Amino acid sequence: MQEEKTSSAAVLPRLPKVMTGIEGLDEITEGGLPAGRPTLVCGSAGCGKTLMGIEFLVRGILDYDEPGVLMAFEETAEELTANVTSLGFDLAGLQAQKKLKVDHVHVDRSEIEETGEYDLEGLFIRLGYAIDSIGAKRVVLDTIESLFSGFPNEAVLRSEVRRLFRWLKDKGVTTIITAERGDGTLTRQGLEEYVSDCVILLDNRVIDQITTRRLRIVKYRGSTHGTNEYPYLITQDGISVLPVTSLKLDHDVSDKIVSSGVPALDKMFGRGGFFQGSSILITGTAGTAKTTLAASFANAICQHNQRCLYFAFEESPQQLVRNMRSVGMDLGPWLDKDLLRIEASRPTLNGLEQHLVTLHKQVSEFRPDAVVIDPISNLITVGNISEVRSMLTRLIDYLKVNNITALFTSLLSGRNIQQEMTEEGVSSLVDTWLSVRDLEGIGERNRGISILKSRGMAHSNQVREFLVTEHGVQLLDVVIGPAGIVTGAGRLTQQMQEQAEALAAKAEMDRKDRELDRKRRVLESTIANLRTEFESVEEELRQINHQELLRQQALAAGREHILGASSNEKNFQSGDKKPNS
Repeated sequence: MQEEKTSSAAVLPRLPKVMTGIEGLDEITEGGLPAGRPTLVCGSAGCGKTLMGIEFLVRGILDYDEPGVLMAFEETAEELTANVTSLGFDLAGLQAQKKLKVDHVHVDRSEIEETGEYDLEGLFIRLGYAIDSIGAKRVVLDTIESLFSGFPNEAVLRSEVRRLFRWLKDKGVTTIITAERGDGTLTRQGLEEYVSDCVILLDNRVIDQITTRRLRIVKYRGSTHGTNEYPYLITQDGISVLPVTSLKLDHDVSDKIVSSGVPALDKMFGRGGFFQGSSILITGTAGTAKTTLAASFANAICQHNQRCLYFAFEESPQQLVRNMRSVGMDLGPWLDKDLLRIEASRPTLNGLEQHLVTLHKQVSEFRPDAVVIDPISNLITVGNISEVRSMLTRLIDYLKVNNITALFTSLLSGRNIQQEMTEEGVSSLVDTWLSVRDLEGIGERNRGISILKSRGMAHSNQVREFLVTEHGVQLLDVVIGPAGIVTGAGRLTQQMQEQAEALAAKAEMDRKDRELDRKRRVLESTIANLRTEFESVEEELRQINHQELLRQQALAAGREHILGASSNEKNFQSGDKKPNS
């Protein structure tokens, strides 16, 4: 039974929507505005209501081939055309192509007061003709207050407002109606927000002398949507809404490795560097070579014929290039080859959202493989901690989605270099966290670097001392003394002591080698003497054996001689006796 309910719910049609084409707005509305229904855009003066309506029409024509009608009650067609030309919107050209119809309706309050009668029948006829003449799919009415300004009969006013919204629905056009913010209500009449299917509230506020704009979807009938306040900007390309919580943790990852620019530092990572598309944070107090490490990373990216976008909030491009040249890195050729782009500005020049939009635009134009922001801690001057954290969260997600390796530096305040969270609160968001610190000894100050975390790979747990030399950053070998790792003068003392001990050990080994050699020679001499003595005894025994052999041979020969003589005598005696017989 439960499966049947699930399957039937899965096939239910979803509310049809129309993409606005406005960057970020379609994301938080989960597909755009309700198709064929009116949407109310309300807000105070200067928040961009008219611009949002015009961009909705222009994007619909250019991106989705949906003609539109703009009916204005305050500004003439010529004024509107001139106002949006700086944003690249050619209203006159679109009208010439029969894609856009701009109509200005003048409502005279004196005529209303004289006749005492007022309804929207004439507007319906005029608007209906404009829609039918170009086959419009989108309509913008700017602003609705102008239709009812000075009208005393509230009952008739409410009736006409309801009739207007019903007429637009019956016409089947997707409509944006702009309205001014009321006192205690979303609009001045306090009715439009109830009869609208979608209500978008725009707000323009000033906090700490910095202007920020916020957008919130108050309601959206028949659809889920983002419910938070979202920063938005009005740039030379139009409106850009910056979602905060709508971004999902769903992006491709890479197993490729990029170098940090410091070979010895790469060896501290199990894979020999950073994962491509990951985010790296370098934190430390002032003077711990954070910028040098960041520039080393940028230099390594360019050496592999890849592009790097460098945002500097403390140094000009000329100063950065000069300073890095003194430590063996010449960034000038990369700038000439357009492999490196340095964007330098003070954080207070723009608000946080403007910085984020600037980065989006630069990434879109330059298409870098890596981005460096040095330092992110300066952004605290243009926003509170929560706003900076929100901005950096969006930034990190944006770069990850585009598989761009990001490196951030951050200045730690105070002496607590072991703190687990930076002031911006992004240490938990990054994939790799490097800590550079002061290793103070007796009368000297040294630098050390350690890896606090690196997701997805093994890494060293040592604190390595490093030097900034004319050949760049050089990590020194770890020297361990009786009390642990030693640095600076203690390192030299330890090394001298180890060298002295090594020399003493070598001298002792040489002495033992000489003693062994002497003993070897004595032994060999003794062996030679014994061998000579043995040979003498052996020769003597050989002589004795030879003499004994000769004696034996002589005895045998004598024995044979005696036996032969005896035989001859017997033969002679027997021969003498025969004649006598």
